[in-house]
Amino acid sequence: MQQFLEETKKISREIATLSGEVKNRVLNEMADALIEHCDFIVSANAKDMSKGELGGLPEALLDRLLLTGERVESMANAIREIATLKEPVGRTLDGWVTENGLNIQKVSIPIGVIGIIYESRPNVTSDTAALCFKSGNACVLKGGKEAENSNNAIANVLRHVLAKNKLPEQAISLLPDSSREGVANLIKQDKYVDLIVPRGGEALIKYISENSTIPVVKHDKGLCHVYIDKDANHDKAIKIAINAKVQRPGVCNSMETLLIHQDVARYILPPLHEAFVAANTQLKGCELTREYIDIQCATHEDYDTEYLANILNIKIVKNVDEAILHISKYGSGHSESIISENYSIVNKFLNEVDAACVYANASTRFTDGGAFGLGAEVGISTNKLHSRGPMGINDLTTFKYKVYGNGQIR
Repeated sequence: MQQFLEETKKISREIATLSGEVKNRVLNEMADALIEHCDFIVSANAKDMSKGELGGLPEALLDRLLLTGERVESMANAIREIATLKEPVGRTLDGWVTENGLNIQKVSIPIGVIGIIYESRPNVTSDTAALCFKSGNACVLKGGKEAENSNNAIANVLRHVLAKNKLPEQAISLLPDSSREGVANLIKQDKYVDLIVPRGGEALIKYISENSTIPVVKHDKGLCHVYIDKDANHDKAIKIAINAKVQRPGVCNSMETLLIHQDVARYILPPLHEAFVAANTQLKGCELTREYIDIQCATHEDYDTEYLANILNIKIVKNVDEAILHISKYGSGHSESIISENYSIVNKFLNEVDAACVYANASTRFTDGGAFGLGAEVGISTNKLHSRGPMGINDLTTFKYKVYGNGQIR
């Protein structure tokens, strides 16, 4: 492990010096290669799907694992979008001249070697590899065992493009020892690895955060809420609520609890109930909610659960303050939304809710690098430092000060 990471660290210095022109050309070749080798990738994924089905992998995780021709094409398009983004390295972030004539420039630079530990979704392999390469970093990727064949196939295609361009293949690497012991070893190698990005289940995030000697940017669970205010447009509210839960329930930016103002509950709950039943959503609600619609009872544990499935809690609240209080207690700092036509209530919600992304009259499903115009993302950071929300190429850089003098001494 140490020898492998020492070599990766050396390679990261080479990648850091590549021009934007070279990186963009290679990225476009990577996108073309994914399309060219689509059948190879889908065939490898079929092995993982078969194993997952036999092993009883939940439906939501199987959906995240699945690769089709369309999804491979989407992966390629994401890389092409990354290639079109402004060069993140070498940006002058600030600059000034001191009283004694020193010219100080604050300039963006790559972080170095980034370890990314993730589960289920094999598209993360291509997204994160491309983002790291664009931002001048080397990456060490550790995907989940359930996607082992898929991840190997994707990484091999990308590494072949590097080799064809006479660039070190190890700039994009899968962790050689993918066991728990291998991960435990990786997160202690602070001499060679500069940042660890875990994205996955709560247990994984907790383990990495508590045991890593390397700085960690967490991509924690998404316990997201939508609050329907008394001044909401009902048609808009129903449309957004359905989308936030049903469009893709197994992802971190889907809604887990719907909060509804008490003044509109009796009017909006019946059509909401009808729409969710039609979408086969399993509903749980507070006592007040159950006075209006016949659903299961929601418990404290339910409000604290990221279902990643087509299951939803519904709770009636007195006002926006109680909604914010509930979100403060149960939210994970990911994505929260208010549906209201009242400008002052909207601003109160946006200003007081502490989350990476806060929405007014829009679905939480937009918390995504592609939807934000970032091309793709390493993940959705629930950290406050140094990155928050969709983590794109600029978040994969740090900075240094370049100081130009003319003989000054102190």
